[in-house]
Amino acid sequence: MKTLIQHGRSIDPASGLDTTGPIAIAAGRIIAIGRDVPDFQPDRVVDASGCIVLPGLVDLCARLREPGYEHEGMMESEMAAAAAGGVTSLVCPPDTDPVLDEPGLVQMLKFRAKKNHQARLFPLGALTRGLQGEVLTEMVELTGAGCIGFGQAEVPLGNTQVLQRALQYAATFDYAVWLRPQELHLGKGVAASGALATRMGLSGVPVSAETIALHTIFELMKTTGARVHLCRISSAAGIALVRQAKKDGLRVTCDVSINSLHLTDTDIGYFDSRARLSPPLRQQRDREALRAALADGTIDALVSDHTPVEADAKALPFAEAEPGATGLELLLSLALKWSQDDGVPLQRALAAVTCAPAAVLGSSLGTLQASLGQLVEGGVADLCIYDPAASWTVAADTLLSQGKHTPFSGYELPGRVRCAVVAGHVAFESRRDAL
Repeated sequence: MKTLIQHGRSIDPASGLDTTGPIAIAAGRIIAIGRDVPDFQPDRVVDASGCIVLPGLVDLCARLREPGYEHEGMMESEMAAAAAGGVTSLVCPPDTDPVLDEPGLVQMLKFRAKKNHQARLFPLGALTRGLQGEVLTEMVELTGAGCIGFGQAEVPLGNTQVLQRALQYAATFDYAVWLRPQELHLGKGVAASGALATRMGLSGVPVSAETIALHTIFELMKTTGARVHLCRISSAAGIALVRQAKKDGLRVTCDVSINSLHLTDTDIGYFDSRARLSPPLRQQRDREALRAALADGTIDALVSDHTPVEADAKALPFAEAEPGATGLELLLSLALKWSQDDGVPLQRALAAVTCAPAAVLGSSLGTLQASLGQLVEGGVADLCIYDPAASWTVAADTLLSQGKHTPFSGYELPGRVRCAVVAGHVAFESRRDAL
């Protein structure tokens, strides 16, 4: 299949490329950027006039809800949502049912994703069997099945000795351990500790739930030499610790969710369950620290934290509602909104959802390592084409995800994805404004 993308503005945040001209694709690879290829006869021509062509987005946290939670999301619906959001590669946590702690489950998930042809799937394996925090999984076998790292999803590891052994074992093979820093006993609330949670009578999660966990992780990293990715940092104090850890030379990366980057605890409003999230939304000073840290590179990547939740699970009192929100289709637009609101250069905003998260995956990508998240000749043809002049309003009926709940409902957002290409195959094309 040969495809020619014409008249677009091509941006590659990894190299600083910003040019106009055609992009020629053949056999799933980019063969030319900004120049004509003699005797190139495309099977398909895509007119990207007025649009920006960039590497396909890489999302480091997206739950597909399969297996086990098909009532909240299906592989087909969530992969379609990814493509509609320009996300061509995504990482799924291991908290499925059954948990991703057996090679056969991982292989099944990857096989189904490959047949879907809408996004590349990189599963995280469970760090401990059943996420129970007691016995380590067979990391070598899970890696062979396709896992790119190991984590506990939303389940804190209460046993520090088990965490130490996990990091020691992972360091032996240079496997990445993905952890959301949360202290087991302090992290059981439903809202961020503070004046608002107190007034609303909601159980609080203090910042110390994050910082205590971070101190523990960093001390163990110093003794084991392990490589750790911190998932969805949420506080200014946590950012300060991460910044120091990076200065100290620890092999640590981190991400932040679109929710924490844009919202605060006041967005809970009158117990709006759409804002029932994990980690909980914190105060404005935390949000501003997160935005600054993403801009200066302390935070490596912006993630959707896509967690589709069924209507019945959200139609409950705030404290009883299931945490989570849909986000795959909002990731690019919210990155652009951050860029506009804070005056962050477009290249940096796009890097946070393309080459930077791809760099976090690093060696686990195998043959894709050299080009995922980049727009480069000879590289993989994963592309997102969006219209920077278009805006759209977030509404349930506009979302392809099976999960329709998001705290951004009613927001008018910049940038509209017009086309997504995965390995040279058009995975999504705007229906109302076809290219």
